Amino acid sequence: MDCYFHANVPSVAPCTECGKPICATCRDERGGCPSCRLAAKVEAATATRQQIAGAVPPRPAPASVRGRATIVAPSDPAESRALVALGYPLWPLALISLLDRKQSRKLRRQAVQALGFNVGMYGLAGMLWLIAQIPFFNISAWVLLPLMPILFLVASVYYGIKTWNGDDVRVPVVSSWIDDRMPDGISD
Repeated sequence: MDCYFHANVPSVAPCTECGKPICATCRDERGGCPSCRLAAKVEAATATRQQIAGAVPPRPAPASVRGRATIVAPSDPAESRALVALGYPLWPLALISLLDRKQSRKLRRQAVQALGFNVGMYGLAGMLWLIAQIPFFNISAWVLLPLMPILFLVASVYYGIKTWNGDDVRVPVVSSWIDDRMPDGISD
């Protein structure tokens, strides 16, 4: 008969504790096998361990009892989010991002919103420039006109970062206009 632990090695005697046939290499001085020695060491280690206070949490149910695991795919690829985020300061990128068919409706809506933000900012600057041409009104417009590039830069960076992080961006006037025109977003 062969050793329980070694294939093709003849056994010399059975284990004194479990009775498995073991070879001379596996047998210790008391006649025990490696699995019985390991079980004795584990039992000795658990006997000296102190009990931890508190309740033991219940074991989770087997996979067949739990339901199916749902895998959540990333909402949008990083490249698409970056392109839409850069569309706030650079409007041609928002226009290019509308051509991407892999985008979600949320990102397409953000791209349209970025275009609306740019049109609104350029329109506001143009309106201030026209008001600056009218006598008596021009003083207030000439004060606000140099602040427009700073306002545009700060707002576009802020909205771009929020878009990059996946947050829902709401540009004050533009978002309301888009909600009125496209309540369900842009269709594919």
